[in-house]
Amino acid sequence: MPHFTLATAVLPRAEWQAREAAHEERADALTADWRVRVQRGEKHPIEDFLFTYYPFKPRLLRRWHPGAGVVLADAAALDRAAWRWYRPDGDGLAVDASAFLAANSSTVDFIEKLLSRTAARVSQFGCFGLHEWAMVYRQGEHRHSVPLRLGQAGTDAVVESHHIGCSHFDAFRFFTPAAVPRNRLQPTRATSAELEQPGCLHAGMDVYKWAIKLGPLVPGEVLLDSFTLARDIRWLDMRASPYDMAPWGAEPVAIETADGKAEYVRQQRAFAERSNALRARVVTAISVARAAG
Repeated sequence: MPHFTLATAVLPRAEWQAREAAHEERADALTADWRVRVQRGEKHPIEDFLFTYYPFKPRLLRRWHPGAGVVLADAAALDRAAWRWYRPDGDGLAVDASAFLAANSSTVDFIEKLLSRTAARVSQFGCFGLHEWAMVYRQGEHRHSVPLRLGQAGTDAVVESHHIGCSHFDAFRFFTPAAVPRNRLQPTRATSAELEQPGCLHAGMDVYKWAIKLGPLVPGEVLLDSFTLARDIRWLDMRASPYDMAPWGAEPVAIETADGKAEYVRQQRAFAERSNALRARVVTAISVARAAG
């Protein structure tokens, strides 16, 4: 873990309010389609995942935090003063890192350990997104009411012709019973810190989950960058899945072919780099909070 000697930064009111307004505008743009679909009762099999599997309300994305070690000048008399995990600092406000860490020590420790260990591992690029295929293997009813691109028999044949090496528990736990023994790994919640690696798409999406769980310790810009990464990864995840996503503008990455595998790995490598950069920013935010606390 990096060592920090913290020098508290003071943001003038005009500066931090401009950052807050820009954050809110960006968050609103990222959640606009979801909010419209909710009002209309519409579903989207790709992007709804970001709001259902990750059950965080858009208002949490919209709330900007500066992170620990920052004083927001001239903020003590504003509504923000009533927000949880803030403390007065003269006429300003600062994240109460000490209180947050004391109340959430085990969660923060786990996230720091998981992200640090994941980032330190060599990325693996041989999974080809087969976790989604294993979730429908030899199963008549599926999680998504979307047709299988190759049909059930064709989908099963793809699974049976590949070696599956899923390292992510929250993907593995949705494998069909027939697919479970086909995975060369048997990940559990307890082994996450020992198995997760940067090439895993689901581990990359989960950086968003860990960032939002850290609440005010994570600067708002980092949170929205992690959400954007999760959204971008989700599109590849479903384009490479056995489902026919073309009606939603997602042309298939046909991982059952050599060209499809090459395209999947090309994008997977780029996502591994982006996710590790974000892991470093989240771990740094924790380290800053520890120094501030």
